[in-house]
Amino acid sequence: MGDAVVAPRAAYQHANFRRWQLARLSSIVGNQMLSVAIGWYVYDLTKSPLQLGNVGAAAFVPAFAFSLAAGHLADRLDRKRIVLAYYAVVAACSLALLLLARAHVRAVWPILLVSFCMGTARTFSGPAAAALLPSLVPTEHFGNAVAWNSVTWQVATILGPALGGLVYALTRGAQGVFAGSFALMLVALALASRLSPRPLEGSRPAATLDAVFAGVRYVFRHQEILGSITLDLFAVLLGGATALLPIYASDVLHVGAAGLGVLRSAPAVGAGLTALVVAHRPMARRAGAWMFGGVFVFGVATIVFALSRSFLLSLAALAVLGAADMVSVVVRQMLLQLRTPDEVRGRVAAVNLVFVGASNELGEWESGATAAWLGVVPAAAAGGVGTLVVVTACALLFPKLRKLDRIVARHAS
Repeated sequence: MGDAVVAPRAAYQHANFRRWQLARLSSIVGNQMLSVAIGWYVYDLTKSPLQLGNVGAAAFVPAFAFSLAAGHLADRLDRKRIVLAYYAVVAACSLALLLLARAHVRAVWPILLVSFCMGTARTFSGPAAAALLPSLVPTEHFGNAVAWNSVTWQVATILGPALGGLVYALTRGAQGVFAGSFALMLVALALASRLSPRPLEGSRPAATLDAVFAGVRYVFRHQEILGSITLDLFAVLLGGATALLPIYASDVLHVGAAGLGVLRSAPAVGAGLTALVVAHRPMARRAGAWMFGGVFVFGVATIVFALSRSFLLSLAALAVLGAADMVSVVVRQMLLQLRTPDEVRGRVAAVNLVFVGASNELGEWESGATAAWLGVVPAAAAGGVGTLVVVTACALLFPKLRKLDRIVARHAS
């Protein structure tokens, strides 16, 4: 990560970065509100863990199918325009959900269709948004930008679920949440339209299958990047207890929609505090050990949450889970961005989206299906145990990642 001293808020010296963070704050709050409302709405309609998992599966399918193509487009087209299109599509999806709720539609398939559309938009936006960040700040401020980018994410994931759950409870339904999300996405669209990122460095890739798979080849040639993606893939896939939060809020902890919003916010509280610490005190040494330790603690916290019957203990476990996850996220993002040349950055980000981002949705389906088979508590606990097994296996399979010390920029593929 280098030895140069960087001011704790160096990234915020740049107007582009400030606008980007405000746009992200607005959009993520809106998305998190949607997530809470959709989960509670679907479970209220069906009382089915499997249907909750199907919502995640509907978002996973486009992520798995289109991610490599999305990464290719992120390296060919204007990344800002792709992000703007994403905000517009999610605004339209929020409006569609509002109309469905107002019409009192009780079928689940229209909600799954909207989830598929949002998943498709997110799939094409993800690599572009990840590759856009380095073009908004100087290279020497990028590590600081990653940390503050994570702070914004976590602040939004604290506010969004809590606000979504509160509005759902106060308005006794999902309509107010969907309307709020629609408004926030329009705000994000307006803010992001004022960005002026640096032009794409290097040559744009040809429209060939070989170019599409360049990101995959790059990842598999660099063990540290492959190991970090693999570790997070299986940890997120197996440790997806948060997908079961509507059931925990309703049937285990008995805290209702408002309590669900607080539970959904708890991981972000821990992660946000951790991101603030990292912004002021970067993990300058032993990056690999920090990453493995973070995922190990993530698994332990998942088990504690799964077995807890106390609302306060559950909140504490989720906060620790979020803090541990943030440690691994920061290390992985630094690896992906600083060790990837700009001309292939979108395609490498797409590989990360397939293996890590999409595993969030697949993990939701896995958790829902396992809960329908084993029961909610055993399914959540088994996911935590599986995460600990994955940490051990990856430590043996990827010794370069385990021994990684400093993360420095690499400009050659």
